[in-house]
Amino acid sequence: MYDVIIIGSGPSGYTAGIYASRAALKTLIVAGSVDTGGMLMNTTAVENYPGFPEGVQGPDLMDMMREQAERFGSELVYEDATELDLRGDIKTVTTDEGTYQAKAVIIATGSGYRTLDVPGEEKHVGHGVSYCATCDGFFFRDQPIMVVGGGDSAMEEATYLTHFGSSVTVVHRRDELRASAAMQAKAFADPKIQFKFNKVVESINGEAKVETVTLRDTVTGQKETVAVGGLFIAAGHIPRTELVKDQLKLDEQGNIWVDSPTTATSMPGVFAAGDVTDAIYRQAITSAGTGCKAAIDAERYLKDQEIQSQI
Repeated sequence: MYDVIIIGSGPSGYTAGIYASRAALKTLIVAGSVDTGGMLMNTTAVENYPGFPEGVQGPDLMDMMREQAERFGSELVYEDATELDLRGDIKTVTTDEGTYQAKAVIIATGSGYRTLDVPGEEKHVGHGVSYCATCDGFFFRDQPIMVVGGGDSAMEEATYLTHFGSSVTVVHRRDELRASAAMQAKAFADPKIQFKFNKVVESINGEAKVETVTLRDTVTGQKETVAVGGLFIAAGHIPRTELVKDQLKLDEQGNIWVDSPTTATSMPGVFAAGDVTDAIYRQAITSAGTGCKAAIDAERYLKDQEIQSQI
């Protein structure tokens, strides 16, 4: 029996582990068997995380967070959660290798980027292919940049990237954007942004890094190859809510709903942190911050439960 079980091992999960175990709560982190450490494990240089003036490699940052959580007493199992029963005072977490119980649960399962699933994409992640302009735009100063997408997030990324790239080309599969009128107007007014409509990415090409992108016209089928330094894919995010979508309330974007400013979910004793609750920021530092909040919320919940049991 644990006080807290944390499901997920990204910045939010590890930070929750640091705070929970440091508060003398018996803490288990179900870290997963494959995506241990979250999306930062696939990131090279992280230059916007406080405390690292020279930057830090994503995997190194996550290793340090894990070691810190373990130092204060968090237990880790590298197993995948397969089923949750969040009802009642005792929560049950079933993994592919065992069953664990706790008085409180923190969901920190994160989100996944929507990928294009085209040749060269996986090979070049971290080497010219990115899913986060705020994270990686700096690395493409004075280079031609391409953004794939037609929604608000794509327009926001394109506008942001004009501060770095020599030019920004937005590629969209339809003949008009899905973004709001205000976002479209801002992007169309920017002289550094150009558009290629009715185009999809056919392949991402290059050896050590991205060098060109092959596009296909959705109307004519004609192909063209464009030289780029960086390709930013803004096709949206998929919050990882498979385990909880039938038990917890979700918001309109499909993220876990929390009773802001707390991290409390619709189920007593269950808290959520990180990208699985965040449709706006999705940064390592904001995820870590909500992990801290979730651990404190869980600690206060457990204290309240203890007081109630004594009345």
